[in-house]
Amino acid sequence: MTCGIIVFLLGTAALVWFTWSFSIKERRYHGIFRFFAFEALLALLLLNHRHWFHHGCSPAQTLSWLVLFASLFLAVHGFRLLRRVGKPRDQIEDTTVLVEEGAFRYIRHPLYCSLLLLTIGIFLKRMTTGTTVLALISILALYLTAKTEEHEMLQKFGRVYEDYMRRTKMFIPWVW
Repeated sequence: MTCGIIVFLLGTAALVWFTWSFSIKERRYHGIFRFFAFEALLALLLLNHRHWFHHGCSPAQTLSWLVLFASLFLAVHGFRLLRRVGKPRDQIEDTTVLVEEGAFRYIRHPLYCSLLLLTIGIFLKRMTTGTTVLALISILALYLTAKTEEHEMLQKFGRVYEDYMRRTKMFIPWVW
């Protein structure tokens, strides 16, 4: 348990540095909510890591692995598009071009969707009251992150982003 607390504290310190360096300092306030999503994810991972391979063929474990692989695919796909099409200045978040291809053609936040899938995949490893609360905190924080970032993108891209918002869904194509 002590090791888990140390890992959590070190992870928290790294997340504070990351949030300050790449969001707050650059006046991108969506990073505040993203910090809480990452904190909940870290706690969820630390609570469930021992159960990663328990009951390997159970429906929950099978679904968990499918969701985790989908999360990984969406993250790699989203980062590649942001680098290639978004033409970031210094950081991946500082794109100069609005990306509207690949997953971005259907959803505005593939990377946050990837984190939502990661949350669900880790949660499915062991579902308890505590992991349910952490998963809900992560999901809410990711939703607030996306809403805050949309406000920032409206400031940055204006009417183009407004039109993009009308054509796409937030996280799930054709649904939400």
